Amino acid sequence: MGLLLGLLFLGHLTVVTYGHPILEAPESVTGPWKGDVNIPCTYGPLQGYSQVMVKWLVQRGWDPVTIFLRDSSGDHIQLAKYRGRLQVNHEVPGDVSLQLNTLEMDDRSHYTCEVTWQTPSGNQVVRDKIIALRIQKVSVSKPTVTTGSGYGFTVPRGMRISLQCQAWGSPPISYVWYKEQTNNQEPIKVAVLSTLLFKHAMVADSGSYFCAAKGRVGSEQRSNIVKFVVKDSSKPLKTKTEAPTTMQSPLEGKGLPVFSIVLIISLCCIVVFIMAYVMVCRKTSQQEHVYEVARIHTRQARNSGENWRVAIFTSGCSSEEPSSQTPGNDYSDDSCLGQEYQIITQINSDYTHLLHTVSPDYELLATKDKSVC
Repeated sequence: MGLLLGLLFLGHLTVVTYGHPILEAPESVTGPWKGDVNIPCTYGPLQGYSQVMVKWLVQRGWDPVTIFLRDSSGDHIQLAKYRGRLQVNHEVPGDVSLQLNTLEMDDRSHYTCEVTWQTPSGNQVVRDKIIALRIQKVSVSKPTVTTGSGYGFTVPRGMRISLQCQAWGSPPISYVWYKEQTNNQEPIKVAVLSTLLFKHAMVADSGSYFCAAKGRVGSEQRSNIVKFVVKDSSKPLKTKTEAPTTMQSPLEGKGLPVFSIVLIISLCCIVVFIMAYVMVCRKTSQQEHVYEVARIHTRQARNSGENWRVAIFTSGCSSEEPSSQTPGNDYSDDSCLGQEYQIITQINSDYTHLLHTVSPDYELLATKDKSVC
């Protein structure tokens, strides 16, 4: 019986020693003067164990003083010195780290993280860790320049953009913006804030900029020079060098787009079609002109024959004295009347012979002329 009780007691000691949550924290933490520091304190949650209380204490003289308390009623900051610059994490289970802002030199001390849990059996278990906080005056680091725009350091004209200068070190940190000048002149100061704001960026704002950061400790640090470019969207960008006077073949360099090739082929086809159409029209016009000339020549030949015969008739039967006619009838015994009849008969015979020599296209015209006569 005594042996059994001894084994149960040893098992209880094992659970108490090794079964409870274990706090983890570093031995010391260094924070920057006038800066912020996080003092880690974490544990791994165990099933059946519930957190009851969290305390943060600071060593003042011989006795520790509670500066923070978290219980069922909420969070409480016990000393006015830490109000507004002290907070304990509560978002992640098992993380009770202390965040201390705006460090002063007298914040150097030993801080104790103390956590109380309730065990599954209803008892309470307390664990703590002591962390030494050191305060160090840190000189300012080399600043970096960034922009809050997706355009980077090249922006269109009229855009609102700012250049951000950021450095790390013991605050306060002062910032100054400079713009480089040409002809080896000294840079000019354009702003004394960490942010260089351009409400409406102009082309004249283009140039080389850098910022300088200065802390209470150490020397002034300068950032790298950044090239800030403002593009004029209303004008095409000019090349840095003049184009050569020699003609460049269109086949050199970048090829033509497909749309341009199709357009050129279409124009060539249209030109060929127009030339062919003009040639056909000219050929047709020439043929019609030949037919017209033939027809005119035919008419001239016919008219010349008639004139010739009329001339013969006039020359053979004309008289200086007017011919006397009987008013009662149209007949005459004059010999010229027979000669006139013969001439008219000869003209009709020649005209009939001429109709057989012309093309069928002009037969209809001849018939019409005859009917008119």
